[in-house]
Amino acid sequence: MGRLDAIEHARAPDNHGEIEKALQLRLFEIATAYHRQGRSAAILLEGWDAAGKGGLIKRLTGELDPRFFEVVPISAPNEIERKQHYMTRFWAKLPPAGNWTIFDRSWYGRVLVERVEGYAKPEEWGRAYSEINALEHTLATDGCRLVKLFLHVSQDEQDKRLIDRLEQPWKRWKVGPDDFRNRAKRAAYVEAYEEMFERCDTAHAPWHIIGANHKKQARIEGLKIIAAALADGVDLTDPPLDPELRKLAEKELGVRLKAADASA
Repeated sequence: MGRLDAIEHARAPDNHGEIEKALQLRLFEIATAYHRQGRSAAILLEGWDAAGKGGLIKRLTGELDPRFFEVVPISAPNEIERKQHYMTRFWAKLPPAGNWTIFDRSWYGRVLVERVEGYAKPEEWGRAYSEINALEHTLATDGCRLVKLFLHVSQDEQDKRLIDRLEQPWKRWKVGPDDFRNRAKRAAYVEAYEEMFERCDTAHAPWHIIGANHKKQARIEGLKIIAAALADGVDLTDPPLDPELRKLAEKELGVRLKAADASA
């Protein structure tokens, strides 16, 4: 039995809104620490069409400072990108020190859509597993934290969401012929996903698979995983107020600051 077969799809608790808000504030604290300490992180989201990647990204970034993160949506490569090594466009979007980059789909397209749809030759996508592992090892060694999420929905749930998108005028832009071509090849995609999990689940960049039939719970689970992974081993204590800055501020503002870490 593959990993996808074993995934459970839990429902969100009644207080899911409170939990989500608390996680967003936690992520804000973590992101602030990353920026202050010059750390970087790359968050990769993969999953089925209509699995909820966009909704999770919206919640993930809801409380973050927009100056210190970038969301990178990945679509088919353009004419110039097709003439370059497939990793080139991803290297250009990796996060600088102090920032996060959130990839809505990623370099795993080489072993997923390019494999299944025949855009890459077998020898090309076949060697991509080691190329991807090498890239992720390089990033981790350089200090970039990697979090990889896969959102899994059943065929029935995916169909419901596609129908809903088609029936809502403001959602129709999300659906195109590719969605149905991919749907028709679900078995081939499952095979590609399972091999991706098997060959690219590493200690420094593990895969986290989320049962996403229930959107609210999937968002909570995704935020929990990201927060835990990015907080691990990171100093999240509040920075002390610089004594000289405190003196200058008190002089110029004519007040005595009440900072908890200020000396009496």
